[in-house]
Amino acid sequence: MKHLLFAAGLALATTTASAGDNGLMRKDSALGVTETVDAMVTAMEGAGITIFARVDHGAGAQSIGQDIGASQLVIFGSPKVGTPAIKDDPAAGLFLPLKVLVYEDEMGGTKIVYEDPTAMLGKLGGVSDDAAYLKTMAGALAKFTGAATP
Repeated sequence: MKHLLFAAGLALATTTASAGDNGLMRKDSALGVTETVDAMVTAMEGAGITIFARVDHGAGAQSIGQDIGASQLVIFGSPKVGTPAIKDDPAAGLFLPLKVLVYEDEMGGTKIVYEDPTAMLGKLGGVSDDAAYLKTMAGALAKFTGAATP
């Protein structure tokens, strides 16, 4: 029953990015945290994207006797896309490669969170809001997170 209710909620789930939300994009996944990350990583690798790290925050918390639930951060990117941003403004290197956080919320649902590239890099003086790589990054994030939210 819990899965049916969650699936019904998934159909109503929306992705948001508003100024009050600091440009964070949020999605629900009907899969567990590990399965969601696995699906994203498979899609990324299939597209030739480099996975730089998969950080298990949940395991880190458990290592000090704490429980934050399942939580993983995927750090990934492509020099073809990121390098132009860093050329436009070297400070873009603070925000790249891209990151997606997948975590279990207090109700047991799986959440996906990432920062909208325009909001993230738009605060830098050298990155234009209409830079083509921002659309490429946003499209890639939507595609890869979408692979985990069928």
